[in-house]
Amino acid sequence: MIELPEALTYKKDLEQYVVGRTIARVYPPSSPHKFCWFNGEPERYHERLAGKRVAGADAFGIYGELELEDDMSLAFNDGVNVRLVEPGDKRPPKYQLMAEFLDGSALVFSVAMYGGIICHGKDYDNEYYVRSREGISPMDIRFNLEYFGNMMRSVKPSVSAKAFLATEQRIPGLGNGCLQDILFKARMHPKRKLAAWSGEDAARVFSAIKDVMADMTAKGGRDTEKDLLGHAGGYKTVMSKNTWDKGCPVCGGRIIKESYLGGAVYYCPVCQPLD
Repeated sequence: MIELPEALTYKKDLEQYVVGRTIARVYPPSSPHKFCWFNGEPERYHERLAGKRVAGADAFGIYGELELEDDMSLAFNDGVNVRLVEPGDKRPPKYQLMAEFLDGSALVFSVAMYGGIICHGKDYDNEYYVRSREGISPMDIRFNLEYFGNMMRSVKPSVSAKAFLATEQRIPGLGNGCLQDILFKARMHPKRKLAAWSGEDAARVFSAIKDVMADMTAKGGRDTEKDLLGHAGGYKTVMSKNTWDKGCPVCGGRIIKESYLGGAVYYCPVCQPLD
């Protein structure tokens, strides 16, 4: 799933490999997906995008975005996989959208669980899109300890660490995936209520957000995700589906994996005590 480090990696890749190319044709889904969302009918994306040059790329929150001529954009969010297929390479038979360029290359968009592929003319007002674009990124200098403290005071003390940090896009681009390593670095249990946090706890969590998100981004995203060319990210996750059965890297104890608030959480009950 795309979170901020992966969105920023897509932006970098799109700027390097795609900007300057012109869309020749847009193909609607070859394999319709119940949980892939579009802005209007995907069959109309061709007439809206064909002939337009890719002028730039952007990334914010859980979104990557192609910026095209004539104020058109093609955005994609957390559950969408995007791959660049060069001329002559085999194209996957199943996709939710494919944009072919004049040089014969193509961007292939596919969805595993859920996701949106959004064509718009700068007027898209989806709540999560707006929050991702207008919210203060954890990479921004304005995202400081004072700002974080104000965020904490804006929610109920009964809210848990995971609910506070990784739901409702309070922190744009910080989702359940990045959360696991942040909480481990901060020695914070995902279910611990804000009412139980000390000032030191809050400072540790804040520092972990800044450090972990920056490290993930610098290394091209997490190793659980892939970039535009299909390469896994260079950041080696500590708490993820790839590592949880190997034990805690600090104390050697058993890592707990359980479902909580709509997704899996991984934590060490020794290093991240609930109380």
